[in-house]
Amino acid sequence: MVIAYNKWDLTDEERRRYLDREIERDLNAWAWAPSVNISALTGRNVDRLSKAIELSLRGWETRVTTGQLNSFLGRVVAAHPHPVRGGKQPRILFGTQAHTAPPTFALFTSGQMDPQYVRFIERRLREEFGFTGSPIHIEVRARAKRKDR
Repeated sequence: MVIAYNKWDLTDEERRRYLDREIERDLNAWAWAPSVNISALTGRNVDRLSKAIELSLRGWETRVTTGQLNSFLGRVVAAHPHPVRGGKQPRILFGTQAHTAPPTFALFTSGQMDPQYVRFIERRLREEFGFTGSPIHIEVRARAKRKDR
């Protein structure tokens, strides 16, 4: 995904600064998507738009091997473990990338994980592997409780 703002040639410098702040504040949920201010009339920054699209397509098709992912998860969890809830701490047993386009990861865990921790993992995935311009889906699959034997 690339966010393009057209008609940028019609704004003065003060208005551009104001709009940049507004855009940054309002589109914080899509901070992973590159944005380009363009003018279709004058052709301003259209070359940057095509580069941003290429970058997003690379992020869309990025593949992380299971070994790389589990090594990454081990480092992240060791540095920042999931908080203890109700006397139990869910653990990530292993993870795998289930799909590309969009990148989808399956995390197999010992229990349900807090949504905040899943977002933390997503941010760290972006830092480590990129995924610029692409949404990331993370599916948490909690292991079923074992019956006493």
